[in-house]
Amino acid sequence: MARHPLSPPVVGGVPAAMALLDRSAAMTVARPPAPPPAPVRRRLSLRWLVSGASVAALLLAWYLATGPLELLSPVQLPSPSDAWDALLEIAGDGYADGTLWQHIVASTGLVLYGFAAAALTGVPLGILMGQNRLVEAYVNPVFQIVRPIAPIAWIPLTILWFGLGTSAKVFVIWLAAFAPTVINTYTGVRNIDDTLLQAARVNGAAGRLMLLDVIVPGALPAIFTGLRTSLQACWMVLVAAELVGSFVGLGHVLIIATRDLNSGMIVVAMAAVAGMGMLMSALLAQVERKVMPWKA
Repeated sequence: MARHPLSPPVVGGVPAAMALLDRSAAMTVARPPAPPPAPVRRRLSLRWLVSGASVAALLLAWYLATGPLELLSPVQLPSPSDAWDALLEIAGDGYADGTLWQHIVASTGLVLYGFAAAALTGVPLGILMGQNRLVEAYVNPVFQIVRPIAPIAWIPLTILWFGLGTSAKVFVIWLAAFAPTVINTYTGVRNIDDTLLQAARVNGAAGRLMLLDVIVPGALPAIFTGLRTSLQACWMVLVAAELVGSFVGLGHVLIIATRDLNSGMIVVAMAAVAGMGMLMSALLAQVERKVMPWKA
């Protein structure tokens, strides 16, 4: 068969063509990502240095105020050594009917249950309110009436409705996390660019396709902002939730330590709440980077 005059010359037949393809494939093998440039590394190092300096300054001020300067009594604020002794006590023999690990596990479970319930109910409701004006008009008045009521104010009714079990504590935590999730999701949906929506409709997007490929991706930054705020609210309201008949948990430790005027144990429990809150926020940030790699 005659070769087209514009086609490339064939050298060596099929083996030569296969070798050429192999060389092309070898050239397209993914290379490992290059390390960040020097200015980026320097900025990260400076950021960690500044963060470490702020923590060191806080610890130094704590030591000076409770030690050499004696600005505060041990009842008002324990010294670092008193807090360390309290940490050894609760980590070893235990305090308030449990060890530190048992209290952390109990409180983390309550926070996860409340946060998951808020995410599973708040995100769909926020999307629905953002897409449908009638739903917004129906739900928004009730939402605005209930929203200003502090979660701790619901505790008497919560006890009547759910008793003193886990459900009551999860309900109080859900109340604190629900509003930020709904508000941020609604805002994210309403702020999607109209040009993007119109372009999607012109290309045939509607119904489920519009929801999954346009609405949800467009609202994801605001949704994750609401989830981060909700997670922080869960840990902030933990002590109030564990007022409802708790026998173990970090909030329970704070309640018992306050009754005993054990300021060292109070600081340990507060530090545990802060540490777990930071850890869970960091994990949520990792999930956000996986879901939205374009923001990483």
